[in-house]
Amino acid sequence: MRAGRGTADGKRATTGFPHLRQDFTASLVVFLVALPLCVGVAVASGVPAELGLVTGIVGGIVTGLMPGSSLQVSGPAAGLTVLVLGAVGQFGLPALGVIVLATGLLQLGMGALNLGRWFRAISLSVVEGMLAGIGLVIIAGQLYAAAGTTAPESGVDKILGMPEALVDALGSAATLTSIAVGAGTVAVVVLWQRMPRRARAVPGALAAVLLATAASAVFSLPVATVEVQGLLGVIQPPGADAFAELANPAFIGTVLAFTLIASAESLFSAAAVDRLHDGPRTRYDRELIAQGAGNTVCGVLGALPMTAVIVRSSANVRAGARTKASRVLHGVWLLVFAALLPSALALIPIPALAGILVHAGWKLIPFRRVAALWRGNRGEALILVVTAVSIVAVNMFEGVLIGLVLSVVKTAWDASHVKLEVVDKGAGPIQAHLSGNATFLRLPKILDTLEALPQDRPIELDLSGLHHLDHACRSALESWAERHTTAGVDPVRLLAA
Repeated sequence: MRAGRGTADGKRATTGFPHLRQDFTASLVVFLVALPLCVGVAVASGVPAELGLVTGIVGGIVTGLMPGSSLQVSGPAAGLTVLVLGAVGQFGLPALGVIVLATGLLQLGMGALNLGRWFRAISLSVVEGMLAGIGLVIIAGQLYAAAGTTAPESGVDKILGMPEALVDALGSAATLTSIAVGAGTVAVVVLWQRMPRRARAVPGALAAVLLATAASAVFSLPVATVEVQGLLGVIQPPGADAFAELANPAFIGTVLAFTLIASAESLFSAAAVDRLHDGPRTRYDRELIAQGAGNTVCGVLGALPMTAVIVRSSANVRAGARTKASRVLHGVWLLVFAALLPSALALIPIPALAGILVHAGWKLIPFRRVAALWRGNRGEALILVVTAVSIVAVNMFEGVLIGLVLSVVKTAWDASHVKLEVVDKGAGPIQAHLSGNATFLRLPKILDTLEALPQDRPIELDLSGLHHLDHACRSALESWAERHTTAGVDPVRLLAA
């Protein structure tokens, strides 16, 4: 009887939080995954490590409490590292808060106007090309960080400068040691999946950082470690001078790039997370509002921008999370760590964090997707590759714009399929039948075929099979009909579309 009463009491006690045990366990897993990534993204972005934790805390607690995607986890993302590094270098750290604040406000506005769903209309090849380009730039930049040297500013210079950096590294024992720590970190992350299941309860990235930290401390390795300023010391709301940058067109372009990329990455991540579980589906406009609220708070605090992060989100789902409580609790654990153990960050070797980011950058490059697209749709594969190369060669914003333009051009080209069939029975008029969609994109090919028809025979051009005939095409066909007719021959007949 007592056991029965205990069971009933237990059920009543958990009625308000029926999945608390699963969510609590999942939150610890996500915290352990997020901790090294928050710190690594911040260091790679050229800002104090604590700012990465601030963004992770806001992403967990503020964004986590809001509706949208119940199991998706937000925080600082490797995908924005390149943008943040460039923005901080160009406008300074105080201006970062204004950029992130403006990004958040734009996201709030777009969500309120129900524009969130439209981000799903962005070509997947452009998004994957964007992530691939980011991944390449991250890898190139973090290889320099692993060697303890300063990376060149542009993506092309980073890649072209690698041979010289490698030669210089071979002549320095300290540089080789730093590279070894970074390479060892990558090896641990990759090989950790082959460890026994109990060991894999600790995420590979955290295990790699802990091992690198322990090795550096025990053997007194000559490697750089994270600089610590304290949580309150790094929180600096943007001042009036930073807001003055809003008059700078380049600054506005950077804000738009942050907004486009952060929103697209978050909503594409939401679609991917929805495929991992059977729970409630993402409400895209509300998710965009949640991301906007989080970025607004991050901007006020002068922290890094946030996006939904697929690595943390998938870890959350795999760990058995059932409600948004798991992501909120993960933010609480980050806050507790930042408040109680900030000095622990000073022990972490920077080459280890570089190794974590190299691995994260590698995961952003969709090798299998490119191969599959090349076999089935080379046009989409070309868009993906050109977008990635453009980001490396030019910059993030212009690279994405190039990809979007290519995607629109390809779509227009695909939509303008037209077939021109010429029937010549030897006697009577020559019959030309146009079917499909006749647009200016296909006009040169149509005119080449029509102008090759003999001018001393009557011709009937049947347009009734066309689904669409744009103004440029109609005008060109009428002009051809007038020019093609010669004296003594019946004029070209156009049968109406």
